[in-house]
Amino acid sequence: MKKYLLDALIEYQNTNTYPFHMPGHKRQGQFVNPFTIDITEIDGFDNLYHEEGILKEAQERAAALYRSSETHFLVNGSTGGILSAISSCTRTGGKLLMARNCHKAVYHAALLGELEVVYLYPEKESNYNINGEISAAEVERILAEEQDILAVFLTSPTYDGVVSDIKAIAKIAHQYQIPLIVDEAHGAHLSFHSYFPENAIGGGADIVINSLHKTMPAFTQTALLHVNGELVDRERLSMYLSIYQTSSPSYLLMAGIDECIRKITREKETLFADFVKRLDRFYQEAEQWNKIKLVADLPCFDRSKLILSVKDTTINGLILKNKLREKYAIELEMAAGSYALALTSVMDTDEGFERLLQGVTEIDKSLQDIGLDTTKSEFGIVSQMEKNKCACRISEAVSGHGESRLLKQSIGEISTEFLYLYPPGIPLLVPGEVISESLVAQIETYREQGFSLQGLADYQINEVKCLSKVR
Repeated sequence: MKKYLLDALIEYQNTNTYPFHMPGHKRQGQFVNPFTIDITEIDGFDNLYHEEGILKEAQERAAALYRSSETHFLVNGSTGGILSAISSCTRTGGKLLMARNCHKAVYHAALLGELEVVYLYPEKESNYNINGEISAAEVERILAEEQDILAVFLTSPTYDGVVSDIKAIAKIAHQYQIPLIVDEAHGAHLSFHSYFPENAIGGGADIVINSLHKTMPAFTQTALLHVNGELVDRERLSMYLSIYQTSSPSYLLMAGIDECIRKITREKETLFADFVKRLDRFYQEAEQWNKIKLVADLPCFDRSKLILSVKDTTINGLILKNKLREKYAIELEMAAGSYALALTSVMDTDEGFERLLQGVTEIDKSLQDIGLDTTKSEFGIVSQMEKNKCACRISEAVSGHGESRLLKQSIGEISTEFLYLYPPGIPLLVPGEVISESLVAQIETYREQGFSLQGLADYQINEVKCLSKVR
């Protein structure tokens, strides 16, 4: 039987499922009837792309809270900010130095700008099969070797909470008079307690994008873009913000951003002190687990990301995620081969943390009873980046003529399509990259184990379009 979306949402709302996923408001908070305040740019309510009044003041409040020179509201999520930031700091056909483990929006910006991309690969974190930080030394090496790079782009913290040395990277980029753009979508909370690493604004990044909705009490699709320093053309940035965002920005979303800023401004000390206590207790209690490990020993790490490692156990991350949903009514953010991820925020409750602790503890005990089966090596899927060979620019591959090939017969061909493991939306394969035998094997393993692969025209992931002719 078909179901209307609103009915499905209300039905889900009435379940007892606890959200260890975004949005960061965790379905808590009070708001008036949305229909009564849903307006357009009428007199007295300003214009997001020509701010002179109430919206200008609201953005100034956000800038003051984050200690940024200038802050813009984003109502198309961090995606709109990423597209605007890259477009404003590069020129058509230019060159971008970017981390290979960036969100798909960064690749879309490179596609739209017909950019040549040079990749920074994250360090390998072999203990937990996750991507590590971006090396400042590698940034310096590439900038010294490559000519005409217009901007540096990286993600910090990553989806898994790994934080790079932004201060060192910003210093290097600025020596070359190049702006550093940081996708800090998952780090909107870093500013507000010393328990967390320093945020990218404090580290000296020129543009920083925060998704409020990921870790803060704000609606889905709301974000902030911060600008600092003199390397960014602010007029050009404002122009692109008006291009990539809707011409009818939602006053509901903008009011939600402003309310988030008001709440944190007034209550941050209490909210974050309680949040840190909950996290500390959870990490301490997790030490009792025997098989499942709560990752806590990474060099620079956002501890609000609870990485539940099942490496070297008899289950994979997806099985753990499903067990927590089906038996304990807990919905995690995502699952990978060797771990599952729980996102937390200041809006989480003692009861929520206790339920997660109880669920994982009981699952851990059941694993102890079963014992390890080291023959199941497929459970240790490596989540680190495959270094695919680049044959041409993303834009050249996308605009060229593509012919479908069976995945197993595509080895050595050049892809014209993106392929993502979703979430988090980091491409396993990018247009213009050569499809390798190891990548095909990795894709097959993900598919067999039920992970969500997206991006190909063939939803079954049996075929991929390969470049036959460049236009």
